[in-house]
Amino acid sequence: MDELVGRYRGKKLADILQDLEKTVGKKLPDTFEIAYRERVAALFAQHLKPMPGVVAMLESLDQPKCVASSGPPEKIAQALKVSGLARFFGSSLYSSYVVGSWKPEPGLFLHAARSMGFIPSNCIVVEDSIVGIRAANAAGMTALHYVSTFAENCEVRAIPFSEMALLPELIKSLRPCDRHAL
Repeated sequence: MDELVGRYRGKKLADILQDLEKTVGKKLPDTFEIAYRERVAALFAQHLKPMPGVVAMLESLDQPKCVASSGPPEKIAQALKVSGLARFFGSSLYSSYVVGSWKPEPGLFLHAARSMGFIPSNCIVVEDSIVGIRAANAAGMTALHYVSTFAENCEVRAIPFSEMALLPELIKSLRPCDRHAL
């Protein structure tokens, strides 16, 4: 499971499914994606909770923030609502499905920064995926890579951290007063 998460985290679902078909040498049923999304939505509704330290971290961040995700808008909204985190982001939610750009392309992050009125070089991206870090780098943004353990792979052009409670001080140490978290 860890290998699959590491291999596919942050990637476009269509690309993941195509790679799975290639790996197993068999076409997935036409209904697979719909069934998968329904199952994920049900699991989110029953089990999704914020990661340890996330609520306190978000409460302490005083700069504007958003969610810029490769997921569909409905999935992003559901995840934030079920986890109780929607209040921290308001309407600042950006989806690759709306923007038409998937990580590692920088388009999603550039769109989010532009929509919020910030220049890319003044933005800090907090990511848990390699493709997200690459998108942040391509967008000219500072990248912070959340890794649950430092044994995980971390991109060279990202600053690793392993505890959400550390994020506010890390951001404060990196940014002039006009930087904003994405």
